[in-house]
Amino acid sequence: MRRAAIVLLSIAVASTTFAQTRRRGVVPGDGSIPTPVNTPALGASVAGLTATQLAAFNAGRGTFVRDETPNSGLGPVFNQRSCSDCHNASATGGGGNRTVTRIGTTTNGVFDALTALGGSLIQDQAIGGNGLHRFQPERVPAQATIVTRRRTTPVFGLGFVDATPDSAFIALAANEATRGDGTAGRINMTDNIRAGMKTVGKFGWKAQVPSLLQFSGDALLNEMGITNPDFPAENCPQGDCTELAFNPAPGLNDTGTRVTELLNFMMMLAAPPRGTQNAATAAGEQVFNQLGCGSCHVSTLISGSSSIAALSNQTYHPYSDFLLHDMGSLGDGIVMADSTANEMRTAPLWGLRFFNRYLHDGRATTLDAAIAAHDGQARGARDRYVALAANAKANLIAFLQSL
Repeated sequence: MRRAAIVLLSIAVASTTFAQTRRRGVVPGDGSIPTPVNTPALGASVAGLTATQLAAFNAGRGTFVRDETPNSGLGPVFNQRSCSDCHNASATGGGGNRTVTRIGTTTNGVFDALTALGGSLIQDQAIGGNGLHRFQPERVPAQATIVTRRRTTPVFGLGFVDATPDSAFIALAANEATRGDGTAGRINMTDNIRAGMKTVGKFGWKAQVPSLLQFSGDALLNEMGITNPDFPAENCPQGDCTELAFNPAPGLNDTGTRVTELLNFMMMLAAPPRGTQNAATAAGEQVFNQLGCGSCHVSTLISGSSSIAALSNQTYHPYSDFLLHDMGSLGDGIVMADSTANEMRTAPLWGLRFFNRYLHDGRATTLDAAIAAHDGQARGARDRYVALAANAKANLIAFLQSL
């Protein structure tokens, strides 16, 4: 309990300090607040890396953008040939409008990911023929009663999240519960392969992935079909494992080198810089907090200790608590780890100005539509937003577009 109190106090102090720092900034004649001169550009590495770390970051970027081939382990079924095919909006590592499909069904109230039919993730591309067999892209089977799309999210700044200890998220969830306002989030305890136990999930739309290391291996296998030490079993095309007899690259496709290289890039990729701030964005931030948006979209967190000094004990501003919240009709119906069908992880809002589609499935093309679609535990904030005067709505949107 003492540790939880210390973590929450640190979060509160960091938030206050950040706000005070912004107020003390030099304001140009037009009233805008410039981005600090030492802020890394979008897609750059975090500041303060050693020469060795910077070299590892750049090598990892090379792996992130490199197209895989069947000879290097691509497929037999996959979604894209490289990480950057999806993560490319505005800079390498950004989000994108590429969506993937998740499926499932419910039998007697229990979620079934339909793994025997290729679920829950559908790989919509295949390597084709190799002279002996022609692999086909997976398709949504008729048995799937739950079908949802998931939009590509950016990986900017995730090293800070990875370096934030589980205790911070546990404490944050406990603090939210004390409010008693029905908006508290909860952690998703998920299997951590390297730890050999369940730990706090931080990444993915359901907070179903506990670490960037596991995220790297998971993406290599499930998005590109490249087996690796933590994910050594190939995906069976449409669930038919007999087809793997014709796999042109059987066995372990990556011994861990590519996993580590992707980890290095994502771990040391800087958080997105804040956009221009002015009187409208300042007023909009007040509206954001008055509506209760900040209850889940927590502005400020502090990382813990890290072997990378540039990530250690750093204040960062993701606008997310990385917790699960019941989103009612906005839930996607998929169950992952300890989540329920209606629960979704709070989407981080940093870098929001680089998006042109919103929500987990990209259905919303405006921020107004995205906010209006909120439901469940966010229904109260949504209703307060709908009731706002036009100028207050405009200020809120200006604030969000500055993130």
